[in-house]
Formats: sequence, structure tokens, C-alpha cells
Amino acid sequence: MSQDLEQPTPRKPIDTLCIHTIRFLSLDMVEKAKSGHPGTPMGAADMAYVLWDKFLKHNPRNPSWPDRDRFVLSPGHASAMLYSLLHLTGYNLPLDELKNFREWGSKTPGHPEYGLTPGVSVTTGPLGQGFANGVGMAMAERFLADHFNRPHHEIINHYTYAIVSDGDMQEGVTSEAASLAGTLRLGKLIYLYDSNDIQIEGPTRMAFRENVARRFDAYGWQVIGPVDGTDLPKIEESILQAQNEPEKPSLIICKTIIGHCTPEEGTAKIHSDPIPELDVREAKMSCNWPTDRTFYISDEVLAHMREAVARGEAFERQWQQGLDDYGKDYPDLATRFRNQMAGKLPHGWDEELSSLVPPGTGPMATRDAGGKVLNSLVQHVHGLTGGSADLDPSTKTFLVGYGNFGWQEHSGHNIHFGVREHAMGSIVGGMSVHGGVIPYSATFLVFSDYMRPPMRLAAMMGIRVIYIFTHDSIGLGQDGPTHQPIEQLMNLRLIPNITVIRPSDATETVEAWRAAMLNTHGPTVLVFTRQKLPVIDRTKYAAAEGLHRGAYVIWQLNNHEPDVIFIATGSEVQLALEAGQTLASEGHHVRVVSMPSWELFDRQPKEYRDSVLPPNVRARVSVEAGVKIGWEHYVGSEGRIIGLDHFGASAPGEVLFEKFGFTPEHVAATARELLMKRD
Repeated sequence: MSQDLEQPTPRKPIDTLCIHTIRFLSLDMVEKAKSGHPGTPMGAADMAYVLWDKFLKHNPRNPSWPDRDRFVLSPGHASAMLYSLLHLTGYNLPLDELKNFREWGSKTPGHPEYGLTPGVSVTTGPLGQGFANGVGMAMAERFLADHFNRPHHEIINHYTYAIVSDGDMQEGVTSEAASLAGTLRLGKLIYLYDSNDIQIEGPTRMAFRENVARRFDAYGWQVIGPVDGTDLPKIEESILQAQNEPEKPSLIICKTIIGHCTPEEGTAKIHSDPIPELDVREAKMSCNWPTDRTFYISDEVLAHMREAVARGEAFERQWQQGLDDYGKDYPDLATRFRNQMAGKLPHGWDEELSSLVPPGTGPMATRDAGGKVLNSLVQHVHGLTGGSADLDPSTKTFLVGYGNFGWQEHSGHNIHFGVREHAMGSIVGGMSVHGGVIPYSATFLVFSDYMRPPMRLAAMMGIRVIYIFTHDSIGLGQDGPTHQPIEQLMNLRLIPNITVIRPSDATETVEAWRAAMLNTHGPTVLVFTRQKLPVIDRTKYAAAEGLHRGAYVIWQLNNHEPDVIFIATGSEVQLALEAGQTLASEGHHVRVVSMPSWELFDRQPKEYRDSVLPPNVRARVSVEAGVKIGWEHYVGSEGRIIGLDHFGASAPGEVLFEKFGFTPEHVAATARELLMKRD
């Protein structure tokens, strides 16, 4: 790890022109928008150019080509630089979109957004997330390569690159992800660290004085540099050195100057604010750049950068020919590969699920039922892979007989994330955007708080990820309030475009997994119990398939319009059923509704929703062992909410349910009070 920076090697004129084009397109975007972050694009343009011009295997005409290299801009605030590169190399991002930077309806938002801008591989902005997403992409690449590659047929063979920042290095999620990446020996993971020693408040030394090189060496990474971030041959040499290290991820430390070429270079002023017009002019003059033009691209630069199109098309043609040859030798594998990359489920993938919980099955925790389903699914869905934060004996998420993903065996389906919940959430997101796998993660529901940032981003991207959370309530018992989730379930429901499902028994658990596998437009959260629950007799009660509509009438004694409606989720459905039957025996017309998923229910037509919860029936009681807030949406102003407005306690689960009012007697009494008030 050399600490001495050599004098930069002279560069070719075309390289200088291209780098200045990237710089000043970025600066012009920020100036036109009067908003943005010009500092990093001005300082990191050299390293970005070397990577994109010399190494990145991609096809701008087909941004979703499976064997392309992945590129992550972890400091998403430097988005102007990425948009400049995408436009220059020929992606479908016209110059007018660059001129519309950060404006309504543009494809150039303030931070890169997956699915909006062609060529953006993952949504970034919250620092550290992109770093960890990249680890997930590299894991997906290794998993697929080990499963599908054969001698003389390497249909998966690409790198994951990222530019990361000082801010990324300070985030805890980066430490978690870097530690795991080194443990797994992800040799095709290469990060360029834009080390400019400046952040918003001033020099990084005010808050960040560690030796990053030694830290990453301890993680098991190959550390290269520091090198001069403007020395193009040295950057190129460093990337080649990283590519030649098969068993260690590589961190290339590039010393740069934030806001390079501007009067504000090297200061915090240039980090996140436009600079004065006279300073823009001075910056352009210092680089012999036209001062009377904005968004200037010379024909020479455009021709050089657009060579990426021909290179990319040649790369893909060669790969496609290799895939065709592979298909001749391994037709079944080729079909499976194409289907997995397209996210398709194989024929008959769920045929066995309905037989997993036969009639007469005794009480079963939904975590146990979930484990049975998961182990059935993996026998048919090859791309299903994931793991837990050192909790698979408790979450029941180990795939028996399917190996462990590790540096000696990247084909294993079981990922051991260690006690790294935050990184786990980000990594499975990166695996999903890579494609070819259906990733899941697992931990206790109370620890979903550690995972919320990447879950929010996954929901924003609309990607297929399955988050499994067990130990879902005070029912877990004597571990006490530190491990008993109270507000977490509602917290997850607050995230737009995420589907939360809390099944009431083993039969609903089967359907919950079926719904999760079919959900391709956003993440799914599966919430399971630790404690055993009675398996509801579906010959007496409504079929569990009602789960797919979010809520359904699980029991009603007759066809009369109900006097009172009980609405419950998870383990509390059994309480509602018992309370409902008690009231029915007293002559009341009672309806019990199982509502495993608010989101699925709210997507149903109004006619269906009104059929389950008739608007004129205002005597409603909700029962859920979590915070009360939010249930007003379903019980209305005249209903009652049985929930918790305090933390739990350390005692057996059944004792806690009794002490906190989660008993059939209390539920029934609450309904009686409502009915008396109505009368």
C-alpha cells in the first residue's frame, strides 16, 4: 500500500477534452438548476472517465444486457456526473434531459433513480447504501456464475464497480457490507474511493481520521493506493491490478480535489451549492473551455465517447453467440437461465404448497410453517436464495441441503449475513436489481428498524425482495421489551409500495408465501410468530386463499347484516374468532374478518372492500398486538382499537397477552360496550 503520490503521466489531448466535457456538463447542469452538487463531478471526472472509457463492459443500446458490468455511483449526490457519462456514451438520455436536471418530469433527478433513467443500476443517495448494494450485485454474479457456467461456456462473467466517497466510508452500513464482502472473497468487486477529504461541514478530519487503507486491509480487501486521482495511467494500472486479484475485493484509493478547476476547489463551499457565475467563467477559462457556451460537447469528444456503443454491441453479440452455443450443449440450463434473468417462475412452482398443511395439523408457529414453505419452494425455484442475520435456527429460514454461500462455494443458496441487519437489507436489494435471483432476508421483527433505509429504497425501486420477520409480537415472551415489537409493524406499513403480510396460521402462511413470490412490483414483508398457533379448520372457516385480497370474512354465523365486525391480523385472529362466537351465542350477528395485509386489501375494488366492511356497520373492533395508531382507517371514529400504547415486558407470552388485554373475554367485552352504546 504505497503512500507516495507520483507525478501524473501526461495524458492524450482527447482524454483531457472528454474529462473536461464531463466536468462542465455537470457544472452547467447544477448552474442551470440553481441546485445540486458540483464538487464531486469536478473532482472525480478523471477516475470515472478511465473506468467508463477503458474498462466498463456495457451496451448503451441495451442497458439490461445480463452480462454487463454493473456500475454504482454510491455518492448519489454526484448524479450530474453519471448523467453526463450516460449521455456521452450513447444511452437514451438526450441532452435536453441534462438541461432539465432536477426539474419536474425529467429523467435526471437530483439523485439517480433506478427504473427512471436508462443506465442507472440502482437508486442511490443515502450514503453507504450504494456501497452495500454493490456487494449484493457481486454476490448475485458469483452465485449465477457458479450455477450456470460450464467449461468453455462462461455466460456470466462481469465485474461490479462503484465510485464511493468519504461520506460512504463514515456510514455504518459500509462497514458491515465491507466486512462481509471480504469474508466472502468477492474478487470481482472493485471500488474507486474518491478521497477528497472534504464534506459539507468542512474538512473530513473534524469527524473522520481513521486509516481507511488499514481498515479495509483488515476486512480482507486488496487496497491499492493512494494514487493521484488525475493520473489516468495510474488509475488504469490500478484497475488492472484489481482485476487480477481473484479472491479479494479491491479498494482503489484515489486522492482528488473537490471542485477541481474552480476557484472554490478544495473547500466545503463547492460540495453542495452552485457557484457564482463569474467563478463558473473562471473555471472554464482555467481549462481553456468555451465561456460563451453551456452544455458544450465537441464533435471530437462525442465521436470518441460514442465508441462505447459499437464496443457494447460487439460485447453483447459475442456474448449472445456464446449463449446460443451454450444452449446447444446445455439446453435445459439455457432455458432456466433465460427464465431466471427474466424473473419468471417455473411451471408448477407452487403445486406442492397446498399439501404442506394437511387437515388435522396441530398447532404450529407461522415461522415453522414459513420454513416448510421456503424449503418446498427452493426445490422448484432455482433462483431463490437468502439467509438471516445469524438467526436461521430461530427464523426457520435455512434451506436444507442447498449449501452455504461462501468463498469456497458460491453456489450455495444459504447466505450467512452475520449480525449485520443493515447491510443485509441493502445486499438483498443489490441482488434483486442485478437480476437472476429472488433474494430473501430474515431476522426478528424488532430489528426491522435496522433495515428500514434499504427497505425504503427497495420499495422506491419497485424491486422483488422478500423480507422475513419472525418473533412478531409480545407473544415471543420472556426475552422482554427489547425484543418485543410494538411499533414496527405499523412502521413498515407506512412505507409506500411495500406489501406487509401477517398471516393468522399455517394455512395463511402458505398463501402469504405464494403472494410474495407473485409480487414482482415491490418488496414483500412476511411477518411470522414464534409461538404456536392453532391451524384454522378451513372446512368450518373461509379458505385461506382469501389472503390474496388482503382481508376476507373468515367467519360469520349467518347471512344477516352484522351488528359488529371484528378485524384482526396474525395470532389475534384466533382471539377474534373466539370472541365472535361468544357474542353470537348471545344472539348478536357477528362477522370476523382476517386482515393479513392492509396493502392487498386497499388495492381491491371498492365493491369488494365494502362487501367485507359494509360502510353502514360502524360497530367495529380491531385486534392487533401492536400500536393502535392507523387502525382508525378501518374501524372508523366510532369503533374500538385493541392494541398497545406502551412497551412489553419480560414474562411468558400467554401471561403478557392476558395482562395486556389480548383475551377473548376482553375482546368480547369491548364489542359489548360498543353495541350497548349503539343501542
